[in-house]
Amino acid sequence: MASSDRLIEEQIAYYQARAGEYDEWFLRQGRYDHGPEMNARWFAEVEQVARALEAFAPAGDVLELASGTGLWTQRLAPTARSVTAVDSSPEVHAINQERLGGAPVRYVVADLFRWQPDRQYDTIFFSFWLSHIPPERLESFWSIVHAALAPGGRVFFVDALYEETSTAKNHQLEGPDAHAVTRRLNDGQEYRIIKVFYRPEMLTERLTAWGWRVRIERTPTYFYYGEAIIA
Repeated sequence: MASSDRLIEEQIAYYQARAGEYDEWFLRQGRYDHGPEMNARWFAEVEQVARALEAFAPAGDVLELASGTGLWTQRLAPTARSVTAVDSSPEVHAINQERLGGAPVRYVVADLFRWQPDRQYDTIFFSFWLSHIPPERLESFWSIVHAALAPGGRVFFVDALYEETSTAKNHQLEGPDAHAVTRRLNDGQEYRIIKVFYRPEMLTERLTAWGWRVRIERTPTYFYYGEAIIA
């Protein structure tokens, strides 16, 4: 088994085990609380991304990949005709469904490295997923996105810039060029997962070469976000 295959299996297990505490990261709670100043910066930058997503106006039939606990699903559902949420963890799907309060979302449990779309969508969205794709699988992932995108469809994505205070106080990033990190749960269990800090400039270059027209923006500290269409 290739090393990336082992990491993918461990990554899936990690996010299943982490489901109940995942939101602590996004909400800057517990180990992810870096103090009032950094927390305020985080939430201001989240709102910058949220405004960009609102301006993008996701519409029609929406596909959310690595949908997680619904923190972004709840921003997609109000303007979508339908939402399909794909994630490898039934545990996060349960939280997502509760958060959405009965909104008409179709939930699909699948390993995104093996999943194939069964239809096409007007909008495709993914948050904090690109960084969990090994570099050697990045092109094939975007090929799947292409296959799932309806003619005239659009893609919106957001992910993390390299920044020490983006993660838990007891986590250590392994440098901006590392491709894996060790992550710890609240109970001390440790997992080795994929974490690639793709640089926006590199992503733009590669996506352009693969036939996409893309525009990527940065927030001051924590995030990059982008829009892509088939060129």
